[in-house]
Amino acid sequence: MPSIGRDSGRRRSPDRSTKSWAIADGVARSMRSNRARDTKPELAIRRLLHAAGYRYRVHYPPGSNKRRKADIVFTRARIAIFVDGCFWHGCPEHATIPQAHAEYWVPKLERNKSRDAETTSELISKGWTVIRVWEHTPPEIAAARIADAVKARRRL
Repeated sequence: MPSIGRDSGRRRSPDRSTKSWAIADGVARSMRSNRARDTKPELAIRRLLHAAGYRYRVHYPPGSNKRRKADIVFTRARIAIFVDGCFWHGCPEHATIPQAHAEYWVPKLERNKSRDAETTSELISKGWTVIRVWEHTPPEIAAARIADAVKARRRL
């Protein structure tokens, strides 16, 4: 009987030797190593914010949809920060489209962008400030932008 994996919610075979849908073992390894939280850019930004005295929630759902989690959330100030990966979220500067299985990846990446826009719109309509930071943004710049937003919201 298949077991439910914690990370993706997809059914997995208890026997890990079964073949993945990925073309090659290297691709399968790479896909398994992608993190949903605690990425290097997130950690760098969080370290700077924490060192500056800010306290926040991590990987927290700010809206009604509990499956859509922001990377950093200031609940009282109602600020949600998403640190978006260039590949997964379609960075205008660095996004690429894989050549292998483009028929899968193009719609997948478009759905990601659409979901991001929907989440942002929903949160803004409920009074949240949404900050989206690309992974290539220097952490110092991202942390300063976030700190400015928190200070502004706390003054209100």
